[in-house]
Amino acid sequence: MTKKMTNFIATIVLAALFSFFLPWWSVMTAALVTSLFIPLKRTAVFFVPFFSILLFWAVYCFMLSSANDFTLAKKISQLLQIGGNPYVLILVTGVIGGLAAGITAIFGKQIAAFSSKV
Repeated sequence: MTKKMTNFIATIVLAALFSFFLPWWSVMTAALVTSLFIPLKRTAVFFVPFFSILLFWAVYCFMLSSANDFTLAKKISQLLQIGGNPYVLILVTGVIGGLAAGITAIFGKQIAAFSSKV
């Protein structure tokens, strides 16, 4: 298994485990930990955690919203003026989580690079 796939799976697993005990920012902790211990190169440092958390949050939001027939998601998407479409809200939620995880993974890569120099 390649480093990218290992990082992808580890980020999802850690995010799922952390989300049981920690608030929403636990996905950033998962991305930080995986970027410290499973280093990636170049743009993969951002995009692998980005897509893993985007997938995790989109699936998690879909599962939670489908339990109540997307009632709350429809109302929130109307408030945010995205057309009342709950699927767009799920996508936006995933992208926001992915951005947070990707930026945190870059930070983790910088910490790892700094600690190896010291």
